[in-house]
Amino acid sequence: MITSPIIWALITLSAFATSVLSGIVGMAGGMVLMFVLITLLPVSSAMVLHAATQLTANGSRAWMLREHMLWRLLPAYLLGSATAIAIATYLVLVPDPAWVLILIGLFAWGGQWIRHLRGLDITKPVTTVVCGFSVTFAQLIAGAAGPLLDVFYLNSGLGRQSIVANKALTQTIGHTLRMVYYGLLINVANDLVWWIFPLAIFAAITGTQTGVRILARWNDVGFQRISRQIILTIATLCIVRGGMLLYGELALP
Repeated sequence: MITSPIIWALITLSAFATSVLSGIVGMAGGMVLMFVLITLLPVSSAMVLHAATQLTANGSRAWMLREHMLWRLLPAYLLGSATAIAIATYLVLVPDPAWVLILIGLFAWGGQWIRHLRGLDITKPVTTVVCGFSVTFAQLIAGAAGPLLDVFYLNSGLGRQSIVANKALTQTIGHTLRMVYYGLLINVANDLVWWIFPLAIFAAITGTQTGVRILARWNDVGFQRISRQIILTIATLCIVRGGMLLYGELALP
């Protein structure tokens, strides 16, 4: 079990800072937090703690913005999510740390390419099912799928607060399923101390409150432009770091 106070302090600070970021742009914070956790912890521990922290951050953000929620999207999204976790459980998927980082980055850059496609509108039932399946499956194998989720909102015509609110709800569902998957369904052991959960959760809630207050003062044009730049920068760093880890593994005798 990991007992270093420096590691737990870094994790707590990261939970706060990344929740501020997600509260502002509706995503990206999960990518950064996964980057930190997968660097400091084993995959199973990183997945469980990341899920708990992001569940809290997204759940509190969804509650704060609940008046902007489109509840009619929920049944179709849950259908897609249930299908994804059933397949992952059958295959007993536990990804390698290097591939977790690479996949996070590829999902983000892939999301930019998919932007050129038409018809990806989260408000359409079939698209909602596809969104639920693909985003949940991506969360199970990469931990963070915000950029992939983003592409399903490109043609929705929703405002920034509605986008952030509904993303928060669907992310909450995904992170809940990921905790169930890694903590119960495949029962992978982890090296976490119990008290890091309330500490990281408190940091996530505080960071979310800060981010939502900043979001209310922003405008839609700045929201779209800045969020895209942040996401792609983080994605590139994830790919580079994952590539370095993968190279190191392949270089071992």
